[in-house]
Amino acid sequence: MSGVVTGCGVVSAAGDSVAEVLAAIRAGTAVRTDVHDRFAEPLPEAEAPAIAGFDVRGLLGRKGTSFLDRATALAMVACGRALTDGELTPDDDNRHRIGVVLGTTTGSLRSTMDFSRETLVQDKPYLVNPVLFPNTVMNCAAGQAAIRYGLRGVNATVAGGPLAFLYALRYALNAIRRGYADALLVGGVEEYTPNTAWAARLTDAGPAGEASAVYLLRRRGAEAGGARAEVLSVATGFAPDDADAGLAGCAGRALAAADVRTADVWALAGDDADGLRNVVPTTVERLPVRPALGDCQAAAGALAFGALLARCAEEPEQAGRPALLTARSRDGGVAAAVVRGWAGGGDDHR
Repeated sequence: MSGVVTGCGVVSAAGDSVAEVLAAIRAGTAVRTDVHDRFAEPLPEAEAPAIAGFDVRGLLGRKGTSFLDRATALAMVACGRALTDGELTPDDDNRHRIGVVLGTTTGSLRSTMDFSRETLVQDKPYLVNPVLFPNTVMNCAAGQAAIRYGLRGVNATVAGGPLAFLYALRYALNAIRRGYADALLVGGVEEYTPNTAWAARLTDAGPAGEASAVYLLRRRGAEAGGARAEVLSVATGFAPDDADAGLAGCAGRALAAADVRTADVWALAGDDADGLRNVVPTTVERLPVRPALGDCQAAAGALAFGALLARCAEEPEQAGRPALLTARSRDGGVAAAVVRGWAGGGDDHR
């Protein structure tokens, strides 16, 4: 059983739709906004691919948003947009079958580090503001999104850095296949803060990025409207000695599980296309995220998936043809998904 995507919600430095994400990738130049005046702490750069003018109170109201960290706020906005775009209204009849699965790197790195620091610099550890503690746990965003929209189904947070979205997609697909849920909000989120900016600089990952992209994945037959994409399979692996071979093998397993021939793949989304240069046809269209939107870690795969949806939407003849979504981590983790996009997948219905 495959999962059907019927809605999406995006918050990114490129804009608030998958079409704008695709346009940024195609432009071939890095998206940059001024971050110098946003923080009191020093930053490794004055401009970065961060979201400008994001105001969670303006988008969601003051109630329940006063103490949210930025990652949680981004995820909540994207989840709400995905529900609206997918025309799914949680109510007492269906909310127990709707859930959230979010990919993350470490949750809000800034919240964790700031809270830990407070326990050392305050006169007594118990003087630390307890209201800020929930922001330090990795499942804060998924939990707050479920509370905000009244979702009582599967709720999970999957950590995996650049692999996180594909891990979350695999988790969600399994949950739907086994009958644990009818609809799941699946995505990834990464915030831009001095903490993530310096982490990216010190690990030579490039400028840190910021985004949240969430998709409404539904059980086939349970979708109310037309399918915007179909997730056929997801495969994961670990190849610390030869990541290219590991990724190729992972992609091969995903294609076999989806009963798709390598020669039929028309597009490759993700920042690791070179690892598949001897696997997929040389004519495949490549959609890398990092050159345009920076090191978005857990949100990178979600943005790449959005670019695929937008690409299929603008060229109907590509509708239904299989594409590959790939990712890998520095320690040898690899993942690949086979998806089909359908015409209309890039429309912004908000």
